[in-house]
Amino acid sequence: MSRTTVWEAFAPGKPMPSAETVAALARALQLPVRDLLELRRTAVEESGTITPGGPGRPIGQWDPHALEVHPAGPGKALPNFDTPTLPRYVPREHDRVLGDAVEDAAAGHSRIVVLVGGSSTGKTRACWEAVQPLAEKEWRLWHPFHPDRAEAALEDLHRVGPRTVVWLNEAQHYLGNPVSGERIAAAVHHLLVSPEHGPVLVLGTLWPEYEKQYTALPRPGAEDPYSRARELLAGRTLNVPDAFDAPALTAAAVLAESGDRLMADALTRARAHGRVTQDLAGAPQLLSRYQNASPAAKAVLEAAMDARRLGVGLHLPQAFLTDAAIDYLDQSDYDQLTDDWAELAYAELARLVHGKQAPLRRTTPRPPRRPPATAASEAPAPPPAVPQFRFADYLEQHGRTTRRYLCPPASFWHAAHTHLTHPDDLDNLATAAENRHRLQWAHCLRHCAADYGSTDALHSLAVSLEKVGEREGAEALARQAAQRGDTVVLHRLTMMREIAGDREGAEALARQAADHGNTNALQGLAMLRGQAGEREGAENLVPQATDQGSTDDLVQLAVTRESAGDREGAEALARQAADHGSIAALYNLAMMRESAGDREGAELLLLQVADHGDDPLYHLAVMRESAGDQEGAETLLRKAAKHGSAEALYRLAMMRESAGDREGALALARQAADQGDAHALFSLAEIREEAGDGEGAEALARQAADVGDAEALDGMAMGRQLLEGLWPNGLDPDGTPTPAWQPSGVRPPRPVRAATHAVGCGW
Repeated sequence: MSRTTVWEAFAPGKPMPSAETVAALARALQLPVRDLLELRRTAVEESGTITPGGPGRPIGQWDPHALEVHPAGPGKALPNFDTPTLPRYVPREHDRVLGDAVEDAAAGHSRIVVLVGGSSTGKTRACWEAVQPLAEKEWRLWHPFHPDRAEAALEDLHRVGPRTVVWLNEAQHYLGNPVSGERIAAAVHHLLVSPEHGPVLVLGTLWPEYEKQYTALPRPGAEDPYSRARELLAGRTLNVPDAFDAPALTAAAVLAESGDRLMADALTRARAHGRVTQDLAGAPQLLSRYQNASPAAKAVLEAAMDARRLGVGLHLPQAFLTDAAIDYLDQSDYDQLTDDWAELAYAELARLVHGKQAPLRRTTPRPPRRPPATAASEAPAPPPAVPQFRFADYLEQHGRTTRRYLCPPASFWHAAHTHLTHPDDLDNLATAAENRHRLQWAHCLRHCAADYGSTDALHSLAVSLEKVGEREGAEALARQAAQRGDTVVLHRLTMMREIAGDREGAEALARQAADHGNTNALQGLAMLRGQAGEREGAENLVPQATDQGSTDDLVQLAVTRESAGDREGAEALARQAADHGSIAALYNLAMMRESAGDREGAELLLLQVADHGDDPLYHLAVMRESAGDQEGAETLLRKAAKHGSAEALYRLAMMRESAGDREGALALARQAADQGDAHALFSLAEIREEAGDGEGAEALARQAADVGDAEALDGMAMGRQLLEGLWPNGLDPDGTPTPAWQPSGVRPPRPVRAATHAVGCGW
């Protein structure tokens, strides 16, 4: 301390020295610090004066991290208080209530609010954001924490001046102090009700367990250690939810899309469960735990990182992680392992950071909920009960980035082969090993996956054996896969044998695939042989595919014959497809002949469609209209309409409107609406709108809305807005301002009336 500070502390008539000065002098003179501070407190209380300004400093001079707002994101090795790392803030419902209290304080009324929530749910950040409006009004903020929180609060609460925020973050350190907690609660209460101190705003935070402890009523006859704290908290707590709700997640996504990288990063991990604040607060500590972990703990974490990034599920068996970690240690660290190294490593990794997260925590998978087993099938045996662990999401993401070019050591693959039992995990690791040229491990892991029921592994093994000429083994594995529901491998082997020239073997495999319900192999063979010009061989396979319920090849072959000029053959195949339930070939051929100018041939094919139960009249009418035969087209459309075709009525209505027969067009459009096609009325409305008949168009649009086309009025309103440049938000489509609406009493523009009716119709 300076000479002046020491002199003023002892000089008569000078201001009372600060608590910090008294404590420093007591320590220098080897006097009892607590006794001297108590004497100073008594002297100040007896004087009844409040030091001008009181403790604290202007809010604008505070850094949020100095007030215990958690840094967010990975940050740097050392915290930088000059450039705080914080994402943009997402207000939630509790912020509105907190904001009301701040407004009351700004208006001259002393208030206290204590936010209650779990670790890292955003309580302290909410308080920091709430007091920002007070900074503009030159309020002060006092955070009592030196020499300790309780002592600092008790020492200077009576000195707090007007327009001060008293910052009681982690209020259990104040209210729960066994020596002075009740006195602090009484002093805060006195501060709130004393006019000479006000207005003041007291903000605190508590975990739910502390709030329950302080507000619980004592049993009759028992001590009541928190009576003043209970009275202080009554009606003054505000709950902060653990997770973001849907609106908050939406707002956070908007911030992320606008460039907030911290928020975007957190949402990649926390969007599903909504615990965004916990993720943000825990990330720096999780990274620090990993970087500063003991060699054994770091080895376990890196094994977990590799397991998750290469496709192992969320729940990692402890035995797998323990064995996998061995080769992640260098020889020096391995030589220093003790017998209990694994137990110590898991205990180290289980310690919690902010947000109640741990680098690696014990987890219990939920039991599967399946329907009761039937007589035909037995319930699968439950998985073995082994200790399993869940890896922290942030560290998993960190590992995917930092270790993406690294290959796990041999102990990792050995542990996977020894301990993992889920077929998907094993199959994913087999693929990862193959991609990293660990081909022997890939082969072993794939066999292991197949043993545990992976059809993908059987598929891969069958193809591998086929490639090296072991056809019997490949067929056996393919049949196993087919029995488990995967017939694609039989199809693939079929194509491989066909390309290799083994036509007999290919057909045999294709029939096996068809026996298991997959006709694609037969179809593929037919296609290959057809493309090779072997028409007879292709057509010999088609009936076999058709017998299995597929007509796709018949349709394709019919089109191929038509393109080659073999019309008779094309028609025969198309009729064969129609006999098996598909008339697509006949339609396709008709369209091809119409495009080629053979109108008569197209119509004959469409008449064959009628023989199979489908009405070709509408299609014939369209063809005739396209050819300029308006009268013939109308005749066919009227016949189609009599058979119940709403499409025909619609087209007739448009034709009548084009010919100037408005009444006839309207009658046909109403008939179409009666048969379920209300859009005909709206189409007429659009035509009349373009012709300048706004009133008639509006009437038709209302009729369309009344019979079920609620979009009609909305579409007309938007169309008029585009034409007239009138938008509800006062902007043209290009974003430029439009003229204001007409004065009161003037008929509103037509878009407004149309849209109003649309709302009335439920749109």
